[in-house]
Amino acid sequence: MSDYLDALETRNPQSREQALMIRLPQLIAQAQSASGWSAILQGVTATDIKSRSALAQLPITRKSDLKHLQKQNLPFGGLNTTPANQLQRIFMSPGPIFDPQGRGQDWWRFARPLHAAGLRAGDLLQNCFSYHFTPAAYMVESAAAKLGCVVIPAGSGQTEMQVQAIVELRPDAYVGTPSFLKIIIEKALELGADISSVQRAVVGAEALPPSLRKWLQEHGVAHVLQMYASADIGNIAYETETDGQLNPGMVLDEDLILEIVRPGTGDLVAEGEVGEVVITSFNPDYPLIRFATGDMSAVLPGISPCGRTNTRIKGWMGRADQTTKVKGMFVHPSQVAEVIRRHPEINKARLVVTGEMANDVMTLHCETNNHNDALKAALVASIREVTKLRGEVALVEMGSLANDGKVIDDARKYE
Repeated sequence: MSDYLDALETRNPQSREQALMIRLPQLIAQAQSASGWSAILQGVTATDIKSRSALAQLPITRKSDLKHLQKQNLPFGGLNTTPANQLQRIFMSPGPIFDPQGRGQDWWRFARPLHAAGLRAGDLLQNCFSYHFTPAAYMVESAAAKLGCVVIPAGSGQTEMQVQAIVELRPDAYVGTPSFLKIIIEKALELGADISSVQRAVVGAEALPPSLRKWLQEHGVAHVLQMYASADIGNIAYETETDGQLNPGMVLDEDLILEIVRPGTGDLVAEGEVGEVVITSFNPDYPLIRFATGDMSAVLPGISPCGRTNTRIKGWMGRADQTTKVKGMFVHPSQVAEVIRRHPEINKARLVVTGEMANDVMTLHCETNNHNDALKAALVASIREVTKLRGEVALVEMGSLANDGKVIDDARKYE
């Protein structure tokens, strides 16, 4: 029985890249058939977009834009290439933001993380993602159908019934949020119930701290693997094991192009630097072109020990929207990027906001080899012009700012 879902997972990285770039112009042309993408990609010639450098010139569409786009053109902002009345389901997330599901098998590409977690045909899994309005439970359902797994559609809540289902049906795996699995285990301990059949857990939709993973393992769930997905994209990346040991990072899905950009911009960061996850998705019903997720991550070098050859990311590393209020005015990461853009001598910068409320101090820390008063004065003027606020400047040594993706650091005291 193969460790891999298909041969795509272990192909030569250059072959994968070539295949994606061959498909890219077709994806752009497909997207441009939808009214929303036609407006966003106005003036773009699809046949010209056949490389990463060409893709990087296209505009970013942010997840935070969806609510506005959809309000103008319900239900999907004109980003869907399959008409709404030909879809299988329409979901409604808080906002509201509407997300489609087409009729294709494993439409969310969720079989890969389940397969990587060791789930195979005939295995029984307890699906504890919510079936109410949001798509996570259906992502699992469609993947389980592809793999031939049996599903207990448990949803969330009703903890005693969850325990009873595990005791009497003996599922092999749990799928859901890690915090709800902890609640189920605690309830089982309280009831003296045997839920030892659950040896595997595929978890997501929230952070999984190392302490919680360790707690779950210490309480009988030997294999706890995390996946990273979103309601608009489906599976983005997933953890793997080798000989029962967790491998570093998360492996990117085969049907996506990943970029990491500086928050608030569409500019690519250096390899290994933390930035915002931007995805281009080859979805036949709902293509996404340079879709900024709002999540932070970074690319890990090298290939996973599991043998899957696709790009690895570090996993979820926080949110990219670092917008903050200073003296009653919003300051955005894009404004910091604009200041840097005006001064090529600056390699990297971080705006640190300190002081107490109503007595804010803004200081732009800039990595540069050019430590002179003229540059500092020019930067102060640019800050004023771009943000309409007074800011100070600190010129620092190259490489001295942390690689954590922060563009704005709100270090004020709120006590």
